[in-house]
Amino acid sequence: MIVVKNSSFLESSTRRRGRPRAFDRDVALAAAGETFWRLGYEGASIADLTAAMGITPQSLYAAFVSKADLYREALERYRQEEGAAAGRNLNGEGHVVDAIARLLRISAHEFSLPGRPKGCMISTAVLTCAVENDAIARHVTALRGQTLAALEARLRRGIEEGELREHTDAGGLARFIGAILQGMTVQAQDGAGEADLLPIAEFAIAEVTRHRRATA
Repeated sequence: MIVVKNSSFLESSTRRRGRPRAFDRDVALAAAGETFWRLGYEGASIADLTAAMGITPQSLYAAFVSKADLYREALERYRQEEGAAAGRNLNGEGHVVDAIARLLRISAHEFSLPGRPKGCMISTAVLTCAVENDAIARHVTALRGQTLAALEARLRRGIEEGELREHTDAGGLARFIGAILQGMTVQAQDGAGEADLLPIAEFAIAEVTRHRRATA
């Protein structure tokens, strides 16, 4: 019979063996985000996510609590990184028509970049889902609503500052721009390249320009 005389050594050794493997949380989150972007929320399984992140399911739950919470974090990271151009263009200086034009042209470029998933991660995310994922669907709907609200606010400011015609329907025009962005996302996912998406952007820019006040 083997007798272990130093029980503290055994406990210490056990703790070392059981300690989860360290990983870079930001790198893992980026990998999860790309997986969600490519496969969708319901399409991305825990196995898909952990394989991309290079961690175990136990580590995923320990670091991010749940798949839903991981998805919310991934969406927020996307908004701060790949999706940040929209906010910069809307909130930047210059004429509102020029800001919208930059947003649409940059989107045509960004949505079709090689080496990463196509389109916008948020524009068409979780449009339909199982009942148990309703909370996630509502969350993504709210994010799209925030984008529409930002577009409408910028257009209303353009009206107030005399950049757009006084009777421009800011709400309707914002929804039109949002619909164009969603449509460009779908077409990019179907294989459309930048050269295919730019004409869509230009037609939309022409419509927005139509509301430009002649003296602005």
